[in-house]
Amino acid sequence: MRRGATGTAGLVLAGLVMAGCTAPARPSTPPPPERPTVTPSATSAASTPSSSSATPAGVPACTAEAGALGLRRQVGQLVMVGVGVDLTGTQKAAITDHHLGSAIVMGPTPGGVEQVAELTARLRELGGDDLLVAADQEGGLVQRLKGPGFGTIPSAARQARLTDAGLAAAAEDWGRAMAKAGVLLDLAPVADVVPAKFRASNEPVARLGRGYGSDPEKVSKKVAAFSAGLHAAGVGVAVKHFPGLGAVRGNTDFATSVLDTTTTASSALLTPFRDAVEHGADAVMVSSATYRRIDPDRPAMFSPTVVGLLREWGFEGVVVSDDLGAAAALRSVPVARRAERFVAAGGDLALTVDARTAGPMAEGLYAAAKDDPELAARVAESAARVLALKARLGRFSCG
Repeated sequence: MRRGATGTAGLVLAGLVMAGCTAPARPSTPPPPERPTVTPSATSAASTPSSSSATPAGVPACTAEAGALGLRRQVGQLVMVGVGVDLTGTQKAAITDHHLGSAIVMGPTPGGVEQVAELTARLRELGGDDLLVAADQEGGLVQRLKGPGFGTIPSAARQARLTDAGLAAAAEDWGRAMAKAGVLLDLAPVADVVPAKFRASNEPVARLGRGYGSDPEKVSKKVAAFSAGLHAAGVGVAVKHFPGLGAVRGNTDFATSVLDTTTTASSALLTPFRDAVEHGADAVMVSSATYRRIDPDRPAMFSPTVVGLLREWGFEGVVVSDDLGAAAALRSVPVARRAERFVAAGGDLALTVDARTAGPMAEGLYAAAKDDPELAARVAESAARVLALKARLGRFSCG
């Protein structure tokens, strides 16, 4: 990962460690399960803006709100664009011209919490008060928000040495800094399990210290602790990279083809993701690797089979893509088709770190949905889920 670059090209380079990101609408679907609680010894009582009031309203109320937006603004809710603290004209235009509803801060942020808070305020002036701001705040090599007030977050490999209570308490502190800066969604934690035989060769997780280990149960507990701490601070989580990047060798940010020949739909490697869904994860990020034993013909983010696993588990939260803009694994797919394929597969929030691609993705999805009632229904369903997420985080009111 390269640090210190500025402007659009800099965002693309900074985003290259990003992989480190169905049926018609169902108004009667129950809300997501309650978030896990943390014992008083693990964290202090948190003052959150959202986590108790918005969840019961859930998807049904937000379905009506999404329907009132119209197709173009629904599409805007489904694209998340990469930005820096010094907003470029391209980044501003992507938000205003295409009604984008969310942004991801790619760093660097030398001014810390105060500087990022100024950025999030400017973003909401551009996109409206409901605009959701996210960041990759895993720790170690992947900590986008730095500077005064953010502190240093250790890598997941080092976090794994903490007790569950200790990790939850630390994550609450990290989350409070994010919330103070107006960043309310963390594209973390990493729930990928790295089998022992892949430790030396796994580029996207093990070599970068981004994982909690090789034991699915231990990984699951650390994911739960990290998530509980952030929730206590009023920050949502997007566990990643479903169905896991622990059993691959190449990094989808750099390699044009990354193949998993190990993971199955019933694999123990999926345990941390299944547990995260059961415990109330706000979002799940889907990878751009291909899983030969689940869907050999498509990358996970374009696979109804892969996304369908989450829905089979009862997950009604937001399915977010890994980077659709700069990742080498997607070079063969036209930019204007990427968000369309992701949403058609059942995904909800298409992420691109490269603002130059955000407009073409939004326009491509809009054009396809305008001529396809089934895809238009999918767009409306996904928009409702994104609005429900915003409601949980205090950025929107449904019903």
